[in-house]
Amino acid sequence: MKSTVRRHRRRASAVVSALGALLLLGGAIAPAASADTMRDREWYLDRMQAAEMWKVSTGKGITVAVLDTGVIPSVSELTGGKVLPGKNFVDPKLGAHIDVDGHGTAMAMLIAGNGVNGQGVKGLAPDAHILPLTVFGSTRESPTNSIPALVSAIRYAADSEAKIINMSLAYEYFTPDQDQLTQIQQAVDYAIQRGKLLFAGTGNSGDKENKFAYPAASIGVAGIGAVDKTSSVTKYSVSGPQVALAAPGEEIPILCGGGQAGYCNSGGTSQATAIASASAALIWSKHPSWTGNQVLRVLMNTAGKPTKGKVPSRYIGYGTVRPRLAVLGDPGDPGPADVNPLVAARTPKKSPSPSESESKAGGSGSSNASKQPASSAASDTSEDGKGVGAIVWIIVGAGVVVVVGAVLLLRRRTAGTRR
Repeated sequence: MKSTVRRHRRRASAVVSALGALLLLGGAIAPAASADTMRDREWYLDRMQAAEMWKVSTGKGITVAVLDTGVIPSVSELTGGKVLPGKNFVDPKLGAHIDVDGHGTAMAMLIAGNGVNGQGVKGLAPDAHILPLTVFGSTRESPTNSIPALVSAIRYAADSEAKIINMSLAYEYFTPDQDQLTQIQQAVDYAIQRGKLLFAGTGNSGDKENKFAYPAASIGVAGIGAVDKTSSVTKYSVSGPQVALAAPGEEIPILCGGGQAGYCNSGGTSQATAIASASAALIWSKHPSWTGNQVLRVLMNTAGKPTKGKVPSRYIGYGTVRPRLAVLGDPGDPGPADVNPLVAARTPKKSPSPSESESKAGGSGSSNASKQPASSAASDTSEDGKGVGAIVWIIVGAGVVVVVGAVLLLRRRTAGTRR
């Protein structure tokens, strides 16, 4: 994907080491936002009617496990005990409060940031807690040993107080073997059995090879696509049967990582995943007696549906998340507590359907290869057809394509526009 960037004072690069190669997740840094401009930049909060939702639900009582590069609890947006001790599954001696890359910290802020009195990033679920679980980011890391870290972290989160598991990550140019895929799926199954709700980014190669990867492709995980300010699916958002939902993921301000100061304008299915997790936290906080299966079903049922073509759509799945409908209004029937709607959608008909609406939608995870306009929370969403290939991804920085055999952080930083 071509990227046009207006360079500001300096460039940023986030570094992840894998197999001796450096993965650059870079772009230009925008100047630190002022109190007024930061709120303006968080366009999706107004679009989602966050202020109205916060009168009813702020995510209080909900813990979100962030499986990422770690989370720094001392950043202004996350102080006050928001970040729990967590655990580092790559290098246990370091703990989970070290984040050299900054990606995990940025995702945590999008979920539960306090806004720093209007001068910093405000999370969609500002009173949620964060359980940081480090699954990659160590200089000793490789794709091979990161899989055990991911599997162990999912199981750890399943046994923890966390209700939601946020995974803004995927594997690139390293296809796990069947045994490893089985281990990931078994960990996902265990988490679902323990009542957890799992989200993962679908990837950022939609305008190139449109590859898909795990854990988003694991059965029962909600794969999240990204939409922009116009409520259109972004060109880079990977499409396919693994897409369950979509969320805002373009022109999202985050704290810049890699030792750089200020805030970056960013985009990616990583951000969309964090916002989807925060949406679930708002709903779950309002309806604490529900299970993860019921929260997910309501997210799917209240999402902004495609206006044409099949449901689920290969671009936005069952639609763009609209938590306000469940928080401020009647959420509808949450359905059976013990049936994951995504698992049911990929199970033969002998399994019970989670709800009549999903049965009518033909939730088989089938794809629609034709051009397909879709509706999100605010307006119609449309995107050209895209194919689905093998489990291989690429990432695009500031106009430069960088390919490595490693774990991929689903983030893009830019200080300008794309075309």
